[in-house]
Amino acid sequence: MFDLGFSELMVIALVALIVIGPERLPRVARTLGHLAGRLQRYVADVKADINREVELDELRKMRDSMQEAASGMESSFKEELDRTESELNAAAEGKAGAQVSTPPQAAGSIEEKQKA
Repeated sequence: MFDLGFSELMVIALVALIVIGPERLPRVARTLGHLAGRLQRYVADVKADINREVELDELRKMRDSMQEAASGMESSFKEELDRTESELNAAAEGKAGAQVSTPPQAAGSIEEKQKA
């Protein structure tokens, strides 16, 4: 965070010792340590919240794309099913129409051919 070397820290500690005094210096150092710890925890919590939001946003985008792909596949399956059903119905109607249109004499001759 800050670019402080050992010599700068020694100067700061010496000035703090002179200004604050040897009696209150341990208490002030402890208070500063607690405040620094709280600040670090707060920064870590904020980073974690931001990371969670980013991951949540990515998951939402992935979910939306998956739902879009699933609905596209569902519609293509329905179209294929409808087309196949109409083809089968047309084939069934054509076959039923062919059986009805065969004259009875031809139907009898077909039965005779099958027996032979």
